[in-house]
Amino acid sequence: MRNEKVAYFIRNCLLRKHEFRFWAYNLFWLLFNKTLMQKISTTHIAFASFIGTAIEFYDFYIYAMAAALVIGEVFFPASNPAAQSLNAFLTFGIAFIARPLGAIVFGHFGDKIGRKATLAASLLVMGVSTLLIGLLPGYDTLGTLAPIALCILRFGQGIGLGGEWGGAALLATEHAPAGKRGWFGMFPQLGPSVGFLFATLSFLGLSLWLTEAEFKSFGWRIPFILSALLVGVGLYVRFKLAETPEFAQVLAQKNTHATPIKPLLKQHVKPVFLGALAMVVCYNLFYTATVFCLSYGTKVLGIARPQFLEMLCVAVLFMTLSTPISAKLSDKFGRRPVLMFSAFCAVLAGFALNPLLASGSLLQITLFLSLALFLMGATFAPMGAFLPEQFPVAVRYTGAGLAYQLGGILGASFAPSVSQLLVNDGGLIWVGYYVSGMAAISFIAVWCMRETAKN
Repeated sequence: MRNEKVAYFIRNCLLRKHEFRFWAYNLFWLLFNKTLMQKISTTHIAFASFIGTAIEFYDFYIYAMAAALVIGEVFFPASNPAAQSLNAFLTFGIAFIARPLGAIVFGHFGDKIGRKATLAASLLVMGVSTLLIGLLPGYDTLGTLAPIALCILRFGQGIGLGGEWGGAALLATEHAPAGKRGWFGMFPQLGPSVGFLFATLSFLGLSLWLTEAEFKSFGWRIPFILSALLVGVGLYVRFKLAETPEFAQVLAQKNTHATPIKPLLKQHVKPVFLGALAMVVCYNLFYTATVFCLSYGTKVLGIARPQFLEMLCVAVLFMTLSTPISAKLSDKFGRRPVLMFSAFCAVLAGFALNPLLASGSLLQITLFLSLALFLMGATFAPMGAFLPEQFPVAVRYTGAGLAYQLGGILGASFAPSVSQLLVNDGGLIWVGYYVSGMAAISFIAVWCMRETAKN
């Protein structure tokens, strides 16, 4: 009897040991699998917020470069080179006027039906407009219809990009863990630097492989046409996303607004206004360094186009470097201190524009371009979290997007043309003062805004 009890006890222990291993294995797999899926989901969200802005800003920047190099000659009558350049820069500015409208239109749907579908629609609008610009005949073929059609398509680019940034920033930050919104908000902020790098490399490659006549005839159109493939990739990635948790909760509680723009302008107009002014320094630094300096360097200083594009490729790496650094610091020390320090440095950088650019030295010009784009990344990165944090979830897409795009009108839309006029009337030194003035405005705006990093 005693031996039977011992045998039963041993057998029971072995069975329980087997069961323990079974449940331990399943528990381990469940936890590991959950962690793995969370990692994959987080990676997918970060990539989706990055890839969309990279593609849309690639589309936007190839136009900026084409405006500096060839748009005036292709789409406007050959009256005089200065008028062609000015007209090209004015078409460049049209998209910035359209961008706030895009922010309102796409923000309406983003705050009403969701971030996912709205982001896909904005990418599609941008992609179709860019493709059609690449296929549009010039002034020699269509006459006055060519610049009119170009302005309409450029307006379409602005509408599409107007709906992109706000949704991409929310996609990243509304999925972010506590204390890491600045870091997650950095991924859509990386998109512009990568998009610009690919845009610059595409024009650099064309400049090296094609003759000047081939480039003006058809070469400049190739980046516009190839963007259709990139848009297809972006749409595929975004259609596989889920809705953000914060907006899904608002949607489930039926706390959305029928017309989000109304409560936004009624209750949150101050952060829209201050947010727009805070963005001025980012835009002004970037488009002064890339569009104006590219035009001035190639047409006035006589620097070969491939050489100047190589210099911009080097400079944009500094923007890519400063973006994650600034985002990380904004999570640690707060958004306002990082943004105010960066804007103050940009004020000083404006005084360096004239001596470095006027020197004609490739090294000194590259130094200024690198400094400007480094500070652009530093002032830009925290905005991915800072602007959305200024608004409640139900109006966040519209509010953050509108502030961002209004900043584009103030800081970038006519920055190249204003800089051109300043050079014509007073010289390069006034362009430097212009950059410093825009940076000072942003410094004051951020100082007036509330800190949000700890919310």
